[in-house]
Amino acid sequence: MATQSIDVAHSEIGFVVRHMVFSKVRGQFKKWSATLDYDAADPTKSRVGVEIETASIDTREEDRDKHLRSADFLDTEKFPKMIFASKRIERAGKDRYKLVGDLTIHGATNEVTLDVEATGGGADPWGNQRAGFSAKTTILRSQWGLKWNQALEAGGVLVSDKVDVEVEVEVVLGKA
Repeated sequence: MATQSIDVAHSEIGFVVRHMVFSKVRGQFKKWSATLDYDAADPTKSRVGVEIETASIDTREEDRDKHLRSADFLDTEKFPKMIFASKRIERAGKDRYKLVGDLTIHGATNEVTLDVEATGGGADPWGNQRAGFSAKTTILRSQWGLKWNQALEAGGVLVSDKVDVEVEVEVVLGKA
């Protein structure tokens, strides 16, 4: 098993959260790094580690991003990184896996399970073998102490507790 390189230029860590109960806001983290110890013969033996710079949050709205960086949400000065460390990988069907690991946000750590799909692979024009993976999970931000909200006059809250996490990764496996 060798440590593989993640092509961050062709990968993304994104999220979707409901705003005012009825609309969705999408965002991503622009700065992050990952390590992948990948076992192609048995992917369940692989390991994944991810570090995300919380200040790199981007929802395409600077005022909202400033609020998300503040102590009301991510408190990026006090908690500059989110960290994911895999604990195990389980088969969940053809080209599908459950990636179980610890996610640390805002100084709190909770176990999460991501549904992973191996989306394919092949040789790139430079002679490298690449593989793609999609992963999704849903978390409740309150489990990490991110509880800021505002009640709406018509009922409901301004920001949903539920956050859908969506990850797309392209891995450089080495020379074809």
